[in-house]
This record gives sequence, structure tokens and C-alpha cells, in this order.
Amino acid sequence: MSILATSRRYYPLLLRALNSLESPLLLLVRLYWGWQFWQAGWGKLQDISKPIGFFTQLGIPFPVFNAWLVSLLECFGGILLFVGLASRLISIPLVIDMTVAYLTADREALKSIFAEPGKFYGADPYTFWFAALLIMIFGPGSFSLDHLLRRYLGRRDGPASEVGTPVSTRL
Repeated sequence: MSILATSRRYYPLLLRALNSLESPLLLLVRLYWGWQFWQAGWGKLQDISKPIGFFTQLGIPFPVFNAWLVSLLECFGGILLFVGLASRLISIPLVIDMTVAYLTADREALKSIFAEPGKFYGADPYTFWFAALLIMIFGPGSFSLDHLLRRYLGRRDGPASEVGTPVSTRL
């Protein structure tokens, strides 16, 4: 059997096996980074004066309002990511939150994205930003409340409601 014939035979099996890992990976990302977002937000809420002072030092406008906003977003956004509820929706402000963190607190790391990539992905916001970006783009996966709601609503609305709808546009 030639290499080409072997590839044609086994490549679809490899793809099927790798595709079956998508939801478990997304679950792990959501659980770990949902927990991390919650801890970061909860920590800020425990002593809100620290983020207010830090935001003031960075020159962020309305530091009191923004400290509360970021703290509550990270705390409750982390919970939503963890359980997989409104995952894509909550990941949008979380991505924005981490982008602003780069722009304000880690600007040098952001500027070095191409010149010194290690500095960019070694910065504190990177893994939070990347995890939220993954969930925003790929969704929460099958092991989520979003998936259960979609299945429940799909049954209620009838099976034709999802036929022909690309996966990326579903709940």
C-alpha cells in the first residue's frame, strides 16, 4: 500500500479522533480560566481600594467606576465561563478587558508582540486574553449549559431550526 493510499484511508480517522477532543479541551479551558477570572475578580472585590489606586496610578478615567466594573466583570464573567452559560457573549467584554489591561498596564509587552514575542505572551493578561478569545471564537463546547439550552430549545422549536445553520452561528 502506498503512502498516498494509507493517508487517504487513515487521515479521516485521525481527523475524527482529533475533532472528538474539541469539547473536552474547551471544557478544560472554560473550567480553568473561568476559575482564574473569578479568583481575579473576587480578589479585587475583597479590597476594592487596591484596584482603584492602581487604576488611578495608570491614569484610567473614572477609576472607581472602572475598578468596580472590571472586578464584577471578571468575577461574574468567570462564573459564566466556568458553567458555560452565555459563554460567547461574556467572552467579548472579557477579551476587551484583557486588551485594555495590555494597553494600560502592559503596554511594553504589547508593543513587543513581533520584536520580542516572549515578552508579549509572558505578560499577565495574555493567558486570560487568549482563553477568552478561544471561547469567543469556538464557543463553549458540548459540555456546557449553553449546549444543553440549545438542545432544549432545539427540541421545543423542532429539529428543523438547526438544520443548515453553521455551528459557529449557533448559541
